[in-house]
Amino acid sequence: MTPPDDRIPLVQKLAYALGIFVNHLQSAGLDAMVVILNLGLGMDPRLVGIISFVSRGLDALSDPVVGYISDTTASRWGRRRPYILCGALMSGLIFAAMWQLPTGLSEQFYFWCCLATFSLFYLAFTLFATPLIALGYELTADYHERTQLQAVANMFGQAVWIGAPWIYAFLASDLFDNTVEGVRVLAIIIGGAMCVVGIVPALVCRERPASPSAETPTRKPRLTAHGVREHTGKFFRELVAVFRCRPYVKLCTATFLVFNGFQLGTTFSLYVLIYYIFSGDNQQAGTLLGAFGTGTACCALGVIALTPWLSRRLGKRTALATTIAISLIGYVLKWFGYDPQRPYLLLFACPFVAFGVGSLFTLISSMLADVCDYNELVRGERREGVFGAVYWWMVKVGMALAGLLGGVLLSASGFDVDLAAQSQATLLQLRLFDVGIPFVTSALAIGVLMTYSIDESTARDIRAQLEERRSMTLP
Repeated sequence: MTPPDDRIPLVQKLAYALGIFVNHLQSAGLDAMVVILNLGLGMDPRLVGIISFVSRGLDALSDPVVGYISDTTASRWGRRRPYILCGALMSGLIFAAMWQLPTGLSEQFYFWCCLATFSLFYLAFTLFATPLIALGYELTADYHERTQLQAVANMFGQAVWIGAPWIYAFLASDLFDNTVEGVRVLAIIIGGAMCVVGIVPALVCRERPASPSAETPTRKPRLTAHGVREHTGKFFRELVAVFRCRPYVKLCTATFLVFNGFQLGTTFSLYVLIYYIFSGDNQQAGTLLGAFGTGTACCALGVIALTPWLSRRLGKRTALATTIAISLIGYVLKWFGYDPQRPYLLLFACPFVAFGVGSLFTLISSMLADVCDYNELVRGERREGVFGAVYWWMVKVGMALAGLLGGVLLSASGFDVDLAAQSQATLLQLRLFDVGIPFVTSALAIGVLMTYSIDESTARDIRAQLEERRSMTLP
């Protein structure tokens, strides 16, 4: 049983979950809307890949900086909440504005405009997301309550993906003259939601006091030459220490493989459906893509709800490895489900694919909180902001690479947007990329996870040692 002092009040769980909802909302929106740069505005897919790579790369570089600043901030409003509030408002407004693109202009204009606005958006969103993730690691010290919190949060986040697969069908519907007009309207809706919902964690959640045994900020960073040098040096020392934490690196590697393999694979799904299954019919392709995505998301909700139970009985590591292994069956079924004669056979893969993506962030986020305890025991410091930031830096570097590789592989396959029918060789390569990439990366992730060493007994022993140290530190 979770001790009463370690339980997170339901209202704070829900408030934190709304922040995670916003995090998923912007990701789902961007993933579905970026294809319009190619299919709606006619941009070369390689240029779209460069936009994704550069903007996400800048985002990834800014994450550790914001994480460090958040860890070392001392304000009357806390370390995390001021950044969450400002980041939600800024990123929501930028998101709404960045998709208001006129038609009929040059490819060069679209490239430079999108490169600038995408980069600006990601920098603003880092101010929101990085402190939010760190806040989730420190809301409770209990081994199982951490999983419960992440399960609630990720159920809210997963709810986004129930509707997300229908975004392209919505943009291509008769509601709009074209998909570019649809993107303009949807951007205002999503941006407004980010502003309104994103500020809730800053207003409702309460930060736990920093551990008296850990190093805490004693002053605010000063914008002097000496202060900048001091904090720059400490920042890089923190980064080196993070990558020396072996359990942490293993969790980052497993996430990198599972999530970014999945992301890279799904880059090709719409193209396979349009050109292989439905012979160029956008609306039918959008409908099946929506059905597959919604089916997977609904099944993932069930997986997330099941995850705390699995974690209690199998342990976090074994539960995660088991669910990823089940997803491998889904990728095999997906290959056979790409059948032009029976297109909806694809839906049989949904429950199995859902196990990998459904459990991933719930269990990894809970495990990262355990790693923060491990780091405090070893180094005497709590650095949830840096740990969370570098973790998402790894994810975003992978997303940037996925965006770049997606464009490169699409071009290498021989795909030509001006052709109504693609060659058989191109269609085969697209299916291989779609299914083969996530299958291989998920299998590799299972191997990495089996070497992770912090189980429940280890985590409880770490906490006991920390509490003993804290009792000695208190006056």
